Amino acid sequence: MAEDFLSMSRVRGSVDGKSPRGDIKACAWGRPKSLDLREDVRNCSISPPYLPVTVVNTTAQLTALRQQMHTQNLSAYIVPDTDAHMSEYISDYDKRRAWITGFTGSAGIAVVTMGKAALWTDSRYWTQAERQMDCIWELHKEVGTTPVVTWLLTEIPVGGRVGFDPFLFSINSWERYNVALRDSDRELVSITVNLVDLLWGSERPPVPSEPIYALQEAFTGSSWQEKVSGIRSRMRKHREAPTAVLLSALDETAWLFNLRSSDIPYNPFFYSYTLLTDSSIRLFANKSRFSSETLQYLNSGCTGSMCVQLEDYGQVRDSVQAYTSGVVKIWIGTSYTSYGLYEVIPKEKLIADTYSPVMVTKAVKNSKEQTLLRASHVRDAVAVIRYLVWLEENVPKGTVDEFSGAELLEKFRGEEEFFSGSSFETISASGLNAALAHYSPTKELHRKLSSDEMYLLDSGGQYWDGTTDITRTVHWGTPSAFQKEAYTRVLIGNIDLSRLVFPAATSGRMVEAFARRALWDVGLNYGHGTGHGIGNFLCVHEWPVGFQSGNIAMAKGMFTSIEPGYYQDGEFGIRLEDVALVVEAKTKYPGTYLTFEVVSLVPYDRNLIDISLLSPEQLQYLNRYYQTIREKVGPELQRRQLLEEFSWLQRHTEPLAARAAPTASLAPLMTVSALTILSWSV
Repeated sequence: MAEDFLSMSRVRGSVDGKSPRGDIKACAWGRPKSLDLREDVRNCSISPPYLPVTVVNTTAQLTALRQQMHTQNLSAYIVPDTDAHMSEYISDYDKRRAWITGFTGSAGIAVVTMGKAALWTDSRYWTQAERQMDCIWELHKEVGTTPVVTWLLTEIPVGGRVGFDPFLFSINSWERYNVALRDSDRELVSITVNLVDLLWGSERPPVPSEPIYALQEAFTGSSWQEKVSGIRSRMRKHREAPTAVLLSALDETAWLFNLRSSDIPYNPFFYSYTLLTDSSIRLFANKSRFSSETLQYLNSGCTGSMCVQLEDYGQVRDSVQAYTSGVVKIWIGTSYTSYGLYEVIPKEKLIADTYSPVMVTKAVKNSKEQTLLRASHVRDAVAVIRYLVWLEENVPKGTVDEFSGAELLEKFRGEEEFFSGSSFETISASGLNAALAHYSPTKELHRKLSSDEMYLLDSGGQYWDGTTDITRTVHWGTPSAFQKEAYTRVLIGNIDLSRLVFPAATSGRMVEAFARRALWDVGLNYGHGTGHGIGNFLCVHEWPVGFQSGNIAMAKGMFTSIEPGYYQDGEFGIRLEDVALVVEAKTKYPGTYLTFEVVSLVPYDRNLIDISLLSPEQLQYLNRYYQTIREKVGPELQRRQLLEEFSWLQRHTEPLAARAAPTASLAPLMTVSALTILSWSV
């Protein structure tokens, strides 16, 4: 699933509406046109204003919010689009900005003053916002702290107070807003009781309450006790001697205790915090959601410092504040800790790194976790291949659309063992819709699939043994010469990065250009990131692994996606995404070098490959990859008696034969010395 350039230096879930975990954004070079969508949007410049039936009247919400603001002596109030854990996806329970504005897009920040209301969002959502918001709301077609602060300074007087919920601000977001407002003689005011929550009442969706359960031992790389001991070992080795680690990201607690639930769409998490000290384990969650079996799992036969104390989720701030009264030091990861917790920890008792030790530790999978993830990708490949075979048979009939196709793929995945849902909203995009890197169809808005157009499918599954994410682009008819060239150059980028050998501890951003070189050679590019980490039945976008400037160095045992692409405005889009494991490379001379082992196992579209553009090394790599697919997926198809799919696989993985080479080879120089010239940051 493609990541946006704009998110690369941002904190996940920040009030800027960016998410380094990879929430897809529009390509940097503009928003492609969608010829199939009629833009029935509001017109506030006429009297009376024209409002489409999709507009939500928010007069009552704003009136009530302003009454609360008056009580708090506020000039403005900020409503972000995140939750208290800086999550990439949020529960309906936390969609405050959507309720106050009527706008349901996944990214955007709302600000309300006593006289105006405004929303800032990116180009993906401009039309949607104009269709959903009434004329009370101004739409600002830009994102980031600066435009919001600039607007605030024109709308509120010197000395004005700007309120915010500290649990919905990352530390970095708070710092940016606080400095900008303070320097202009305005005050940013932390209010721990969310004003929107006070108004939402019975309309608010219920807080998630599904049971919290323990993963079976077969699906975990280590016991929770081993993980706790490992983190405590890191604490003891830290030069500043922390006495506690505070975990705020939902996947941190889920990973640490091998616990899962379903509070967050596409992610098997539950609302929680953990305060792990050198002598105690405190898990903050809704106690009523733990069955007797899960409670026994956490505390059966425990002694002293290995007993888990369950505390109420809402008490975490008070408990952390009380803990700081002693001689302590709390270690946090600033990327996922809210200002609501940060502000109660005295700075002399704080150890702040970008990522917590849990986030860094779980990025490297042990041998069992690697085996589990590999297995999930074999079964996922079966589902995707079944879907591609079905498409080949049915698209020519003119009966398949983007939405029904996506639903069928989920049905196929649902028939796979250990399936637990999609890992993100499927991107099923035909023709010009594929040029929108973020596009997903709906039941109401979608296109028919056609043999005359390219089709891009970016999808993934959550399985008890792993999380998957794969993108394939296909064409069932006769692609143009340019489409074949663009596709092949994207494929070359995927191959060149996948087969690259590089020194251990190299940053992903240092090698990312290898995925782009074949495109750059002819003046093409793509406007999203090249890859992201992926978890074991956790996040489909698992930081801090990847090819962005904020990612940590590559290490053996990490999993990352590799996903170059190309998007032709208003015509078609191409992306080829595989998940790969970082492994040790075998080199001629001694040294510690790494490379990638691709674990996604679905063949590329032969119809779109111009073999003459491939170097002998690239062709050899591709044929070896196809042989691997045959060896790993073929037996599973035969075991399941999926004979048509097996026959399809055999045809689509036939070795490719070399053709006449072009005048200039496209093979990049795969030498380590090339790394020295790639020390730029995307």
